[in-house]
Amino acid sequence: MADGGQSRGKAPLPAPGHMGVDYEERVDFARLRDYRIGRAKASLESSECGAFLLFDFYNIRYTTQTWIGGALGDKMIRYALLARGKDPVLWDFGSAVKHHKKYSQWVPDENYRAGFLGFRGAVAPSVGLMADAVAEIKSLLVEAGVADLPVGVDIVEPPFLFEMERQGLRVVDAQQLMLDARCIKSSDEIMLLNQAAAMVDGVYQDIVERLKPGVRENQIVALANQRLYEMGSDQVEAINAISGERCNPHPHNFTDRLIRPGDQAFFDIIHSYNGYRTCYYRTFAVGSSTQPQRDAYKKAREWMDRGLDGIKAGVGTDEVAALLPKAEEFGFGSEMEAFGLQFAHGLGLGLHERPIISRLNSMKEPVELKAGMVFALETYCPASDGFSAARIEEEVVVTDDGPRILTLFPAQDLVVANPY
Repeated sequence: MADGGQSRGKAPLPAPGHMGVDYEERVDFARLRDYRIGRAKASLESSECGAFLLFDFYNIRYTTQTWIGGALGDKMIRYALLARGKDPVLWDFGSAVKHHKKYSQWVPDENYRAGFLGFRGAVAPSVGLMADAVAEIKSLLVEAGVADLPVGVDIVEPPFLFEMERQGLRVVDAQQLMLDARCIKSSDEIMLLNQAAAMVDGVYQDIVERLKPGVRENQIVALANQRLYEMGSDQVEAINAISGERCNPHPHNFTDRLIRPGDQAFFDIIHSYNGYRTCYYRTFAVGSSTQPQRDAYKKAREWMDRGLDGIKAGVGTDEVAALLPKAEEFGFGSEMEAFGLQFAHGLGLGLHERPIISRLNSMKEPVELKAGMVFALETYCPASDGFSAARIEEEVVVTDDGPRILTLFPAQDLVVANPY
């Protein structure tokens, strides 16, 4: 399964060069923009809402096709309004608005507006910025003829929510509707996800060549960041680098620990290319491996392959979750304690989209897998030595003829880096 389907006679999913060219069909960004806003509008039309008010910066990108860096993008100051029958309206940093008007001309100029709410409370609500913003939003809802309908909001600061209610707006949840809209990926989205994964394929080759005693975990993190940005990544969100006695329990971070001979080490590379993310674990042994390390890796791989074999369009996420080991099978007392170690999560503009597949949630509310869903499936197995562990992750596209794998760096067997 980890070869992307080539061994079964299937052509690999395309991951073309990153530049725009005239001689190959690559990502069609105009088509991508049309697809995303079309999905968002359809979700709005099928709901009780008159409009969506969006603060989640992935939802903003999905609907307005704009982006500014995480330093500002996640501070709850950018927001977009999508009303029935209307183009989206975006409030953004003033200088970014000027840039959007010049370079992002898929909505009317007047729909890009300067806005600021206070940097997560650094400017007190009593200044009145939120009150003014809500009044402006309400006037647009009146103009669109939807002021009497609920407003769907994805995430929001409490003072802004209180101000909406004070001005007579009825607020409901839009995040569920937006995540449903984002769940089925277009061919362009899948190509971008595959291009992002191809970049990580290359980084893992660099890591294997560098993974020797005397190298620190944070040096591997620095190497991965450098290579990803050189290849065109627009955001390296996080890189886990975990080695030796730090492997069990899994700490989900990196330190300045020196890699030592015989260590087991695993890494997670989370970055985005044109907004589309990877979550891509691989495990290695350094110089040599022990029997407990090999046994743990073999078990993690068995769990992975069992899960992959159960993935097909029409299957319920509860059926896939049932193929993954129970918490007690790998040393945990409950599914809550073990959450995140044997599960799958959707990938797209966000790191954790739909579907989320685990024993914690899927048995209660199963979701039908559909062609076009993309998610990362993760397994983890602690070793019998008490400190080593294996961690594997494969990114999966659900197609009508079965799962296709985007993550192609070898993972069927434990790779020994720089063997003695």
